[in-house]
Amino acid sequence: MATATTFDDHERSRWAGRSAAYERSFAPLCAFTAGALLDAAGVEAGSRVLDVGTGPGTVAALACGRDALVTAVDAEPSMVDLARRRLAEAGAVHQGALPDLPFPDRCFDAAVANFVMNHVGHPAAALRELRRVVRPGSRIAVTIWPYPLPPLQQLWGQIFDAAGGRRPVVMHKVDPARDFPRTAEGLTTLLADVGLGGVQCDTITWVHRTDPEDWWSGPANGIGALGMLMESQPPEMIVRIRETYDKLTAAYRGDDGLLALPTAALLASAVVA
Repeated sequence: MATATTFDDHERSRWAGRSAAYERSFAPLCAFTAGALLDAAGVEAGSRVLDVGTGPGTVAALACGRDALVTAVDAEPSMVDLARRRLAEAGAVHQGALPDLPFPDRCFDAAVANFVMNHVGHPAAALRELRRVVRPGSRIAVTIWPYPLPPLQQLWGQIFDAAGGRRPVVMHKVDPARDFPRTAEGLTTLLADVGLGGVQCDTITWVHRTDPEDWWSGPANGIGALGMLMESQPPEMIVRIRETYDKLTAAYRGDDGLLALPTAALLASAVVA
């Protein structure tokens, strides 16, 4: 049985108690791919579907709307609470995390993981665990943020560097021996290498529209690697980063005051043999 890595432990600590901050900031961004993810996994009425890393329950709720039989899991207790409130009686929500899920073999008709592979320390082990709990002939679908980064994600780095922010000496990363190229080819190869068949991978592009204050609130409240960068700065640098944020995001602000940020994701799916 696979076990969590030090990267996984770091991720748990970064997300602890941050469900509300995520729901306000980055959750609407991640929600865009939910419908396509369920389509790729073949989720329909009556499907027994597992949503891993459900967060606030966005994908799980959409699957419930399709009359699927939904089970959702998340490693973070505050996310579990949020998803339970969102799903009410429509689906079951449990605390759990890849690569060790609390379910028997071959008990689901589909499994989905929306941007979860960006947050696991052993991607291949995570996919093997999804393969274990899905019955043969059914589908698994995942999304990831690609590299090179889309404009939306590049913008944060540009803001930080333009402000002169100091980057921490230690940044937690996936062990290179377990990592994979965050490209369509890299993701396709990863799924094939764990024994999945009929692998397909598409690039989804869209423009994310968001309130500037909501978008700022994610890193400002410690969400993800950007949040860790912000936490490592002295107060005067936070002020400078905010000033730079306002300056560099002005080009993306529409007449309605919202930001329009171009981005992209990779969506891959495969069949369990």
